[in-house]
Amino acid sequence: MSINSKRLKSIVGGSAGNLVEWYDWYAYSVLTIYFAPSFFPKADPTAQLLNAAAIFAVGFLMRPVGAWIMGIYADRHGRKAGLALSVALMCGGSILIAASPTYAQAGVVAPALLVFARMMQGLSVGGEYGASATYLSEMATRERRGFWSSFQYVTLIGGQLSALAVLLILQSLLTEAQLESWGWRIPFVIGSALALGVYILRRSLSETAAFEAQKTDRPKSSFANLWRDHPHEFLIVAAISAGGSAAFYAYTTYLQKFLVNTTGFSKQTATEIMTAALIVFMLLQPLWGLVSDRFGRKPQLLLFGIGGMIVSVPVFTALGSATSPFAAFGLVLIPLTLLAAYTSIGALIKAELFPPHIRTLGVALPYAIGNAAFGGTAEYAALWFKSVSAESGFYWYITGLIGLATIAFIMLPETKRTSLITED
Repeated sequence: MSINSKRLKSIVGGSAGNLVEWYDWYAYSVLTIYFAPSFFPKADPTAQLLNAAAIFAVGFLMRPVGAWIMGIYADRHGRKAGLALSVALMCGGSILIAASPTYAQAGVVAPALLVFARMMQGLSVGGEYGASATYLSEMATRERRGFWSSFQYVTLIGGQLSALAVLLILQSLLTEAQLESWGWRIPFVIGSALALGVYILRRSLSETAAFEAQKTDRPKSSFANLWRDHPHEFLIVAAISAGGSAAFYAYTTYLQKFLVNTTGFSKQTATEIMTAALIVFMLLQPLWGLVSDRFGRKPQLLLFGIGGMIVSVPVFTALGSATSPFAAFGLVLIPLTLLAAYTSIGALIKAELFPPHIRTLGVALPYAIGNAAFGGTAEYAALWFKSVSAESGFYWYITGLIGLATIAFIMLPETKRTSLITED
């Protein structure tokens, strides 16, 4: 097998694993509207979603821990070893959610098990992002690094779309009562089986040349060394991740609930709108990746930052009163098109900032901190603003966080020219 063929196999294999990881992670989000009553028996739908969103946020709070532990693990033992460990944890979390009893069956034990399962998945995703970003960035060729690295978000969105597709199939086959009673468990069973298969696949992947080149006599990967040697990069990545992650979760996972809970569309119509919009969003990733390979990373990052600040309030306001699914679809595409300019290269620009001996930890930990603080809590913040009858406050909240990321973009060097990934 030629070197190029091995590289392509590794990128495809790593990407497929990433898809399953994120399918398992997003299955929780898209199914919340069905299983929330089983774990939080309150009459108010917003209160049920608020409780379920709080547990969603708990998973995010575990991500920095996972990023720290598994970032160091992948820097010391290899990128593919980190990828295998992360998907094993995700498999365990999905099995636990699928088998969890309801509140009626086990009382407070039911939501406690749900919390524990999301903690496992949070650890998994915390390690997955850094290991996957590093693996794909190091495997990609220098001239097409933006294009190939964009497949991290192609598969991330593909995982979200797969979760939505499974939900659409279940919506067509089962009644709403059946979905709320037991049907919501099916996607988690599917996810755990796929994760087991991916674990086996990832054990057979090739290691990256960047890791192999510094296997001996390399500096130690640790938080102390990361902060001592790269504090500026650490803070930039955390700020970028705060704004980018908040925008991502506001425009993707939360919008499904917004279209039901605020706009007034049926659950199935909202799912169909978001499925169509996310397909377009996914297809935009490699296109923006190619643009970054031609013109650099920084211009399109600033396009997202400035454009996102301009459109967030008007788009959310218009969506709140939309009556046509087609109009809603068009409105959703506006921020998603801008967001794709960031997500396509978001992982790559972080990987390009750090040397190989500490690259996985450098990508994973500050990303996870920014993501946990502002990405994982975005849905909770949105529902809180709605619960106090100040929903428009959330639109300005997202605008402010995108502004924070824009400041970080301005401070960021043009990583296409200064990349510390030297292998080709």
